[in-house]
Amino acid sequence: MAATGDEAAAMDSISRVPMSHPTALNLAGASSSTGEGSEGAGESLASAPKKPSDGGVETAEEAVEPAEPDINELCTDMFEKMSVFLQGELTATCEDYRLLENMNKLTSLKYMEMKDISINISRNLQDLNNKYASLQPYLDQINQIEEQVSALEQAAYKLDTYSKKLEAKFKKLEKR
Repeated sequence: MAATGDEAAAMDSISRVPMSHPTALNLAGASSSTGEGSEGAGESLASAPKKPSDGGVETAEEAVEPAEPDINELCTDMFEKMSVFLQGELTATCEDYRLLENMNKLTSLKYMEMKDISINISRNLQDLNNKYASLQPYLDQINQIEEQVSALEQAAYKLDTYSKKLEAKFKKLEKR
């Protein structure tokens, strides 16, 4: 399937990308050990047609290096891109700091709410302690009454036991 339109243009531009070093690839298969410079090797590569062994004819295109862009333009472009990159990094850092600031504010508010709650709990606990202290004499009286009731109950049990013994003696005497 043949490439058409934009695909063909893209493939054509890829095939015309210059080699990084013109002597890196020797299409003719010969080494340049005769002392020729890189210009002579580039010329021999460009002018030497490649002939396949199956009889078909192929021609090599002339290797044309595009003109190097001006170094000032490249530096300007690099500085603009670095500027955009650094601005993005600084913006992200500023956003992180804003987020941390907001989180700190929210945490501070939460701690203030917790402080208010703990103050209320402390106040309520103090009120309960005061009420307990005011009820303590009554609680002491209740404890004394409970002890007296226990002692009275024990006396009642002893009296009941004694009365049963007396009843048993009385019945014994009556039978006689």
